[in-house]
Amino acid sequence: MFRRGFLPNVGNLLAFEATARHGSVSRAAEELNLTQSAVSRQIQQLEESIGVSLFSRSRQRVVLTDVGRMYASHVRSTLSELSDATHQAIALSGTSGVLNLATLPTFGTRWLIPRIPDFFARHPGATVNFGVRLVPFDFAAEPFDAAIHFGEPHWPGAVCELLRTEEVVPVCSPAYRERENLYSPQDLTRATLLQQSTRPTAWAEWFASVGVEVGNPLRGPRFEQFAMVAQAAAAGLGAALIPHFLIADELASGRLKILFAQSLVSGGAYYLVYPEHKAETPLLRSFRDWILDEIRQG
Repeated sequence: MFRRGFLPNVGNLLAFEATARHGSVSRAAEELNLTQSAVSRQIQQLEESIGVSLFSRSRQRVVLTDVGRMYASHVRSTLSELSDATHQAIALSGTSGVLNLATLPTFGTRWLIPRIPDFFARHPGATVNFGVRLVPFDFAAEPFDAAIHFGEPHWPGAVCELLRTEEVVPVCSPAYRERENLYSPQDLTRATLLQQSTRPTAWAEWFASVGVEVGNPLRGPRFEQFAMVAQAAAAGLGAALIPHFLIADELASGRLKILFAQSLVSGGAYYLVYPEHKAETPLLRSFRDWILDEIRQG
C-alpha cells in the first residue's frame, strides 16, 4: 500500500527525470515545452517536498547527487510503468476481458496462434496478450495469468493441467536424405545431428531406443527453439528430432520427411499452468476449456 504523503507531483517528477536524463535544464525545458525557469521551479519544489538535494549546481551545469542518481532510476522506471499501464487501460476499452499468457515460442507460433481465431470467435471482445518464457517463473512477480509449460507438473502455488505428451520423430529434407544416403538408423551415425539446446540427450535416447551405437550423440550445431531446428533441417543442414505436431506444415508440403518409423516419447509433457487463486477467473476458465477441447480434437 502506497503512502500518500510520499507521492510527489507528477509534473515535478517529469521535470526532474528529463533534467536528469539530459543533464541540462534547458534541454529538459525544450523537451517538455516549458521555460527554463518553470523547470527549475518544479525541481526546486520536488527537492523541498522530499527534503533532499537531487542536483549539485555549478554555474550553468546541474549534476545528479548520489541520492539524485538513485532517485532518477526509480522515477524513470515508475513513470514508464505508469505510461504502460495507461496505454493498456486505453487499449482494453470495450473489451470483455484480457488474458496475459506466457508461452513457449514454437508451441505458440506453430500450434497455438493458428488456432486462436476460434477462441476469439467464441469469446468476442476477449483479448489475449502473448509473451515468451522458457522456464517456470513466479506469477506474483510477472505480468502473466497463465503459461504454457513443458516438463514436469511441478510449479509452486500453481495448477498444472496436462495438455499433451510429446513424440519426436527423426526428420530431414529430401535433398539431405538423398545426398547422405540416410536409409537406415545406422546411417544417421555419420549425419550432422541438429540439436535442440534444451533437449541435449534426445539423440542419445533415440539411438538407444533403436539399438544403434553412436560415438558422440551430442555433436552438431545447437539451436534454442524447435522452430529454428525445423528451419535448419528444411534448409538441408542435417537431421533433427522434432515433435511431430510442431512440423505438420513442413511434413504436408514435403519440405521435411520422416526418416524412420521409430519415434521417441519425451519424458516431459505440455501443461497449461496458472495460479491457484485464479482458477475460477471467467476468461481463464474459458481459455482452459477451449485449449483442452482443441487438444482432444487434435
